[in-house]
Amino acid sequence: MAGKLTAKGRATRARIVEGAAAVLREKGVGAATLDDIMARTGTSKSQLFHYFPTGKDELLLAVAQFEADQVIADQQPYLGCLDSWEAWERWRDVVVERYEVQGDQCPLGSLFLQIGRSTPGARAIVVELMRQWQENLATGIRALQSTGRLPAGIDVDARAAALLAALQGGVSILLSTGRSTHLRAALDQGIADLRREGLATV
Repeated sequence: MAGKLTAKGRATRARIVEGAAAVLREKGVGAATLDDIMARTGTSKSQLFHYFPTGKDELLLAVAQFEADQVIADQQPYLGCLDSWEAWERWRDVVVERYEVQGDQCPLGSLFLQIGRSTPGARAIVVELMRQWQENLATGIRALQSTGRLPAGIDVDARAAALLAALQGGVSILLSTGRSTHLRAALDQGIADLRREGLATV
């Protein structure tokens, strides 16, 4: 649907999705209704179904994509410029702050609980989010290699995957406990391990 819209239509659809995301964050996925979303976005029922013909699940899937994109956007510009140890530390601080502010409620996780990970397109959103995240980390590791801060022989993709897995583990514990201690430790240890690799080349 989105690909067939005019520029004005795409802007309207994006406004509905962003407004829906705000409503779902405030009220919760289970409690929010289409009436709530229409009221927030100034949209009629016919207009809502024009942009989301199959109804609420299609809208929720679009909001899930919006929230997944937001995960990456919230880490910028730092995630896209990990070319020094100082940049890695700034990125670490931004990630911790983001999830501390978010607290123990994950908008993206709540959406997937509602629509189900087996819903067509749902799993693809998560897979693409993790691919982008890992690729950004890998690009940062390669940037350190290019300036001699890391040896050429390390397995970049494996290091990026391990760091992302540790980060996600820390986020999962934060969602369960409301505390960022494990997330901080995971990021600190991951960056420290990389720095030790760099010291070994000096």
